[in-house]
Amino acid sequence: MNSKEHTPQKTALVVGAGGVIGRNLIEHLITLPEWDIIGVSRRGGENTTRIRYISADLLDPLDVRQKLGSLSEVTHIFYAAYQDKPTWAELVPPNLAMLVNVVDVIEPVAHALQHISLMQGYKVYGAHLGPFKTPARETDPNHMPPEFNIDQQNFLEKRQQGKRWTWSALRPSVVGGFALGNPMNLALVIAIYASMSKELGLPLRFPGKPGAYHSLLEMTDAGLLAKATIWAATDTRCANQAFNITNGDLFRWSEMWPKIAAYFNLETAPPLQMSLSVVMEDKETLWNNMVEKYGLEKNSYQSVSSWAFGDFVFSWDYDFFADGTKARRLGFHEFVETESMFMNIFDGLRKAKVIP
Repeated sequence: MNSKEHTPQKTALVVGAGGVIGRNLIEHLITLPEWDIIGVSRRGGENTTRIRYISADLLDPLDVRQKLGSLSEVTHIFYAAYQDKPTWAELVPPNLAMLVNVVDVIEPVAHALQHISLMQGYKVYGAHLGPFKTPARETDPNHMPPEFNIDQQNFLEKRQQGKRWTWSALRPSVVGGFALGNPMNLALVIAIYASMSKELGLPLRFPGKPGAYHSLLEMTDAGLLAKATIWAATDTRCANQAFNITNGDLFRWSEMWPKIAAYFNLETAPPLQMSLSVVMEDKETLWNNMVEKYGLEKNSYQSVSSWAFGDFVFSWDYDFFADGTKARRLGFHEFVETESMFMNIFDGLRKAKVIP
């Protein structure tokens, strides 16, 4: 960045740069010449002419101050960091603290700060607790806490009062995209599950609850979400608001599952409810053998295993979708066909030699 002779028009600080959302956001920002990009994650990354990576422990205020305290050029914070915990209550302290630590350090030094973008999800609507009102709308009332997404938004709302910068909150459904080591990557769950089923000579069985096979749901393509995130952060009509961001179509697993099976040249068999966390627990040797047999990249079994998240999604025996028309009414008209999204992700996983 210092090699550039001009002062960049905008500087994005992407917090959570290693996740599926952060990675795809950076890939989109790279295509936009008016942006300089700083990516922050625990693992850091390889610097290029367009992006500088910083490794920081967001839970350590001192480390955040040491690593980010000089970033006076930041104009936009895109917050997509997440730390997983076993219970809803345990999710609140670390996920709120990480956001607070970043804002506490950046806001005082970034005098040209224009916007803070917060990544949320349908937990705001109680979708993780059980059947919820569908289609969910941004105006729906909050539910009984704990819920870290709501706490994060409340923090930004209070912090923004009287300030020149604005905030936005993006609420995607299940996000589809390419990233390893992510605890919430459904497409990777399906791809690994299907690849192992094929290796074992088994048909592809839907492992979720019987009712989940026929419920309506939707997803959000990570590339689409990246475009929406930049739109909401730069369009003044979106200031201090939340937006549901969806692909724009609905599907049922009963229709999608046979298409996914066909992609992997697999037959289907009747659904059989089973916990992937349980039945895949002993498959590390199988995975390592597949890596050697097919010359795959040497990704650890842990880095490609998001079984708990698969169990979570496949347990939704109720409709799971939101109203995405608010974003359209304010000018965001992008959409993605979910079937094509899945196939494109699978193609990417094969090209990267993650799956055979």
